[in-house]
Amino acid sequence: MNGVAFLQLANGMGKTVGIFILTLLFSLPLGLPVYLGRVSRFPLLSFLMRVYISIMRGTPLMLQLLVIYFGPYYLFNLQISMAYRFYAVIIAFSINYAAYFAEIYRGGFQSIPHGQKEAAQVLGYSRTQTFLLILLPQMFRRVLPSITNEVITLVKDTSLAFAIAYTEMFTIAKQLASAQASVVPYIAAGVFYYLFNFVVAMVMERIERAVSHYRI
Repeated sequence: MNGVAFLQLANGMGKTVGIFILTLLFSLPLGLPVYLGRVSRFPLLSFLMRVYISIMRGTPLMLQLLVIYFGPYYLFNLQISMAYRFYAVIIAFSINYAAYFAEIYRGGFQSIPHGQKEAAQVLGYSRTQTFLLILLPQMFRRVLPSITNEVITLVKDTSLAFAIAYTEMFTIAKQLASAQASVVPYIAAGVFYYLFNFVVAMVMERIERAVSHYRI
């Protein structure tokens, strides 16, 4: 593999990392309001969030990506620009992972003993203070292993951007392998994904250790 091909793969690596970071930046916080809507006392809002989560978890991410990318053209006859590919990738990945994170959060909150809410009320905490200061920190501590699994999956899922020809790592590796009639670009991409996942796993493990001593 020559220098030009290596530079192309390096450019694809940067875009893959960008997808990964932006997806986490949007989906992790977005999962919280989705969870709150899911457990809301308003039946319509709760129903809509249940449907949203069901669709996001019950259909392939690649299909969601294709719908978001081609939807504006087929539904509203809007022209699709090259730049929209990037936005479509981030939107699709973010709303998909937000649904998974919302369910992870729900499991984390449900694992917290109900007596802690009652104790907070006795101590004079408002509902908002109880949620932000007592329940939310504990929830994140409890669900970090599950979040780690999703984060590692996200690293591999970034390759699905090839479905709309967004030139991230896997798309470029596929193009180079076809042009050179060689499996080397695929091997190089595989090494990158493995190393990327290895680094992510180490970082998440350090975070888990750092919060393992947390106490309310």
